[in-house]
Amino acid sequence: QVQPVESGGGLVQPGGSLRLSCELSGFTLATYAIGWFRQAPGKGREGVLCITANDGITYFANSVKGRFTISRDNAKNTVYLQMNSLIPEDTAVYYCATDRRAYCSRSYIWSYWGQGTQVTVSP
Repeated sequence: QVQPVESGGGLVQPGGSLRLSCELSGFTLATYAIGWFRQAPGKGREGVLCITANDGITYFANSVKGRFTISRDNAKNTVYLQMNSLIPEDTAVYYCATDRRAYCSRSYIWSYWGQGTQVTVSP
């Protein structure tokens, strides 16, 4: 059973940084793409970033370019979302997901989701 588990969320001041982790069990991370998504209060879910099986990066959200980056450690079966220069508009529950495919696409169903981790950006 594929199971992503997010961690690393919290409260941070504007301009601060956080690193989220997504640990995946039940499959071999090295062959699959992993996406990060977020859902702000009262809004729909939004794609943020995705990393392919061969470490290609796809930005789903233009608003995070230059501030967020994604990386993976296949030995630890973990994907990271490094978030810098955080702004209040980044406040959301952040989720990682996989569709067990090698590439990234907004059109995937993204069949496997974690429970999410809350990120709050506030003075």
